[in-house]
Amino acid sequence: MTDDRSDRTGAVDFVEGRVATAPVDPEPFLLKIEAAEPGLRLDRWISANHARLTDELEGHGALLFRGFALDSPEDFGAAARAFSPELLDYLERAAPRTEIADKVFTSTELSEDQWIAFHHEMSYSHNWPGRLYFYGDRPSKTGGATPVASERAVYAKIPAELRERFRRHGVSYVRNYSPDLDIPWQVVFQTEDRAEVEAYCRDSRTEFEWIGRDGLRTRAVRQAVSRHPSTGETVWFNHAHLWHISTLPAEVAEYLLDEYGPEGVPRNAFYGDGSPIEDDAVELIGELYKEAAVSLPWERGDVLVVDNFLATHAREPFHGDRRILVAMSDLHVNQDIR
Repeated sequence: MTDDRSDRTGAVDFVEGRVATAPVDPEPFLLKIEAAEPGLRLDRWISANHARLTDELEGHGALLFRGFALDSPEDFGAAARAFSPELLDYLERAAPRTEIADKVFTSTELSEDQWIAFHHEMSYSHNWPGRLYFYGDRPSKTGGATPVASERAVYAKIPAELRERFRRHGVSYVRNYSPDLDIPWQVVFQTEDRAEVEAYCRDSRTEFEWIGRDGLRTRAVRQAVSRHPSTGETVWFNHAHLWHISTLPAEVAEYLLDEYGPEGVPRNAFYGDGSPIEDDAVELIGELYKEAAVSLPWERGDVLVVDNFLATHAREPFHGDRRILVAMSDLHVNQDIR
């Protein structure tokens, strides 16, 4: 999978303020754009260079803005809206989040000692954002980077037989929501009304069943690959390698399987026909993303823009105070709901 735009090494004709550009990696995949003069407001600069930046984002996959005048979550929201005016809410959540400003959220609130594996945002859902925006509000002193990996680099290395197996069957996600095991359904769906949850599930072709007093189990078959809406490139696009039971520590997986069974654990992934996904397939995908990873330590005020089709993102463990904010835009409705 190739695209001649991925050969670019930087921009030279931006307007409304001087910047310096440099590819961070050899591909090049992540392009760093650094303000070369003080007080350059990122939202205004993005607006003045919108067409060029859109082209650069699709050509590279991820852009890192550094050194611009950006001092608050509201400033960050304005910069994201300069790319795309309509930011998205989080529904069908996979992790706890807190809304800090209008449609600006904390990134995944998970224990600081844990690594969050590479993934496309909401690839388990029936729709997802086309673009992601991250903001270095309070970088941690140690660790806590948000690595990104090029889907162009990864997809080509997945064995053709494995790609075809996933493409043919899709991925079946089974989730169990409860206060004891995982996020309660009230948080995931942002409602206390069971009827609203049921309507959402029906509209998205998600099977559901209420379990016990306040538990919910859902099953949904989704795509394994997707196609970029602008470039037409085929990309690996699923959460199988993130939610598969084998990705948990062995003792945790063993306990959960013994106690609840394969479909009773908080999250699990199967082939779309219900058959188990091989552990080694999951391990291979995870390793390919790590091999393709590009990582830079956060600096205060950094903004990372990610094409959610062309790049995956992760989170490194960290120590100390850390708050990285996130926004999303460009809703893509999945046409491959099975």
